[in-house]
Amino acid sequence: MKAFFYGFMTVAAAALTACGAADGVKLVDAKNFESTIDGKQVALYTLTSETGMTMQVTNFGGHVVSLWTPDKNGKMGDVVLGHNTLKEYTDYGGERFIGCVVGRYANRIAKGEFTIDSITYHVPVNNNGQSLHGGLKGVDQVVWDVDTVGTDMIQLSLLSPDGAEGYPGNLKITMTYALTPDNAFKITYRATTDKPTVVNLSHHGFFNLKGECAGTINDHLLTINADSITPVDSVLIPTGELMAVAGTPFDFNQATAIGDRVNDDHEQLRCGNGYDHNWVLRRNTADDVELAATVYEPTSGRVLEVLTNQPGLQFYGGNFFDGNGIGKCGDTFKYREAIALETQKFPDSPNQPQFPSTLLNPGEEYYHVCIYKFSVK
Repeated sequence: MKAFFYGFMTVAAAALTACGAADGVKLVDAKNFESTIDGKQVALYTLTSETGMTMQVTNFGGHVVSLWTPDKNGKMGDVVLGHNTLKEYTDYGGERFIGCVVGRYANRIAKGEFTIDSITYHVPVNNNGQSLHGGLKGVDQVVWDVDTVGTDMIQLSLLSPDGAEGYPGNLKITMTYALTPDNAFKITYRATTDKPTVVNLSHHGFFNLKGECAGTINDHLLTINADSITPVDSVLIPTGELMAVAGTPFDFNQATAIGDRVNDDHEQLRCGNGYDHNWVLRRNTADDVELAATVYEPTSGRVLEVLTNQPGLQFYGGNFFDGNGIGKCGDTFKYREAIALETQKFPDSPNQPQFPSTLLNPGEEYYHVCIYKFSVK
């Protein structure tokens, strides 16, 4: 498909911003995101791949606002939840983490406490007495610098200062979003620090392969390459054990409709009000990018493959959507109408020495790759 691009604006330096898109794509108006927050310019950028896949992203929290990809008939559809205006992201109601980067620590830290080198650090508790996704003002709630932007990629960076939300160290983060020729959305995170700290970044996109506002995701067929999960307590903090998925509603080694067992009488489903757990991925290597999960939606024919170099995958089934947020379609975000598939290390790893370490020391580099690859069948 042919894409058209025009328009220039200045953010840190003169940068090309895409203002057109593939046929059949309805773009969010970029003017709705032109603002200044904490003295930094916010904008909305449109990226388009060689195949016509189109994505809109804002440098406020790295939110992916829309993501258009074709169905089995070639019709373009927006497969992520998002909002039409910046104000809806800054004044969120109900669901804060719509399509953003989360951190410094994605997922939960028990009681908002962890210890490094005999020093105990305290970070904000914002979820049932636990710290979730970086605290009250995580990296999703700040304006990132725009380093480079082209037709199919954008590189954002952020200096999270020593003591931000209680975390030690000046953490320098670089994050690249790229649309690849094989119809994939690739995210690359790199980070360095000047003090020992903990880092666990992730993307919190919400997907519905039928399209935003197109109904339940319980009919999506899900496969997760994992033999166990990290079971949780009543406030969703891991117990420290591993639970085998065989013979339970958490076994997705064969493609299974998400809704088939979500209401089964199982303690872990009661804890999460459905699926909101970390799967321990079955990996062949320590650091290579490998297939973690596959989602197939029969009506549209869309297939989503999730690939990563991380050891864990948090699958969240939209259990807490309550109709407060308004999507780009003008309708509300409803119960179990989208899923999040967050590649990351494990929740509460700083307090669970048997889990993969999230410690980052000076002289080391945090490196994380997440790929959302789309196809049809």
